[in-house]
Amino acid sequence: MTAAPPTTPDAPDRTAPQAVDRPPAQTNDSPPPQAVDLRALQEQYAVSELLEQLDRDLVGLEPVKRRIREIASFLLVARARANAGISSSPPTLHMAFTGNPGTGKTTVAQRMAGILHRLGYVRKGHLVSVTRDDLVGQYIGHTAPKTKEVLKRAMGGVLFIDEAYYLYRPENEKDYGQEAIEILLQVMENQRDDLTVILAGYPDRMRSFFESNPGFRSRIAHHIEFPDYSDDELMQIADKLAEEAEYRLSSGAREAMREYIARRRRQPNFANARSLRNAFDRARLRQALRLVQWEGAVGVNDLVTLEESDIRSSRVFVEGTTHERRHNS
Repeated sequence: MTAAPPTTPDAPDRTAPQAVDRPPAQTNDSPPPQAVDLRALQEQYAVSELLEQLDRDLVGLEPVKRRIREIASFLLVARARANAGISSSPPTLHMAFTGNPGTGKTTVAQRMAGILHRLGYVRKGHLVSVTRDDLVGQYIGHTAPKTKEVLKRAMGGVLFIDEAYYLYRPENEKDYGQEAIEILLQVMENQRDDLTVILAGYPDRMRSFFESNPGFRSRIAHHIEFPDYSDDELMQIADKLAEEAEYRLSSGAREAMREYIARRRRQPNFANARSLRNAFDRARLRQALRLVQWEGAVGVNDLVTLEESDIRSSRVFVEGTTHERRHNS
């Protein structure tokens, strides 16, 4: 049996947005409607489907999900106002996602691209995810073509710039990041009806970035903070990873995973769900080696079960024990 790849935070989503039927546009010859059924309009644009998918894909993150629902509702009402012939300026859609690694920022950006497409705010609904290296060149005349090429690919969808603060390096007078920033700001202002830009990164660094670049701050309409996962939420993610990959955790493995989460959180470079996904993948490697070294036939139940030893063989437990001994000595 071939296991389907798990859907986890920050994992790329290759599924193209599905086209949906649009409600008929108002014409000059037809009077505007006197009442609007927003629930029917939401079903017509199939926004509920994407919001439900977001709930299924991501554990926790209730404040983030609420903000996404608020934005989706606002855009739906704005679309209803336009259909009713009410004059209003187009909404500003550029966003900032702040939070630690592995908290679902890329996954939420993918779902937001789908929502914007369903409601007709972007033509294609695809997500182009980049970092500084994709935008900034290493010599004179290199940055503008790179940045413009990325913008060309992103037009009609969403451009997601991870660790956006690395675009600005004031300590280096010869850095070309400022050139990329100026091009981005111009496009964000002049072509905002065909491109939504989402800037992402650590909260403290993003605050410094916006203070140093007021042009970005003035163009960002929605700031969304992504909290770290709790230990219980990380355990739910572990169960979700196992279920989607057609594995199960034995009772001993579950207890070991809970302890792993508590220990790993205290260590450097902890990346929430991303670290947990890496731990799950390494546990599968250890399980495979353990099974291959068995003598005789292996049962189907053994093929799908991760045991306690598969978790506790992680160096997180060895290093944690060594650290505790040093601390107590």
